[in-house]
Amino acid sequence: IDKEIANTPDDLHNHIIVGYIDVLLRFCQRFYNRHFLTRKLENNDVLARFQSVLAEYFKTGLQEKKGLPSIQYIADKLCMSPNYLGDLIKRATGESSGFHIRAYAVQEAKNALGAGLSVSETAYKLGFDYPQHLSGFFKKQTGMTPSEYQKQLK
Repeated sequence: IDKEIANTPDDLHNHIIVGYIDVLLRFCQRFYNRHFLTRKLENNDVLARFQSVLAEYFKTGLQEKKGLPSIQYIADKLCMSPNYLGDLIKRATGESSGFHIRAYAVQEAKNALGAGLSVSETAYKLGFDYPQHLSGFFKKQTGMTPSEYQKQLK
C-alpha cells in the first residue's frame, strides 16, 4: 500500500478518489434526507416554535426597528442553522421559510388595514421605510394594493 501511495497519481487514481468522495457525499445526503422522514413529530414542534418566534417578533414591535424578520434571526432563536431550518420548513409544508415570513407579514398588514390604519401607518408599523414599499410587497403577495384591499373590506 505504501508503494501505491508513493507513486505519482494517474488519471485512474484521480477517478477512484472522486468515486470514493461521491459515495461518501451520497451517503451523507441519504442520512440527511432520512433525518426528515424519521422525525415528523419533532418537525411539527419546530413549525410551532417557528410560528411562535414570528408572533413574538411582531408582538414586541421588533419589525418597526429591524423590518421583517430574517430566517437567520428565527434560526438563531431556535438554535439551528438557517439552511437546516429552511430545509425542515420546506419539507414539512412544501413552502419556503421566506414564504411563511411573508405570509405572516401580509396577515399582519391585513389586520392593521382592517382595523382602520392607513397604508402609511401600516407600512411604518410593519417596519417598511416607505408606504410604497408596503404597497409593492402587498401587491406582489396578494395581487392587490393595500388601498384596494381596504376598499374591498368596505
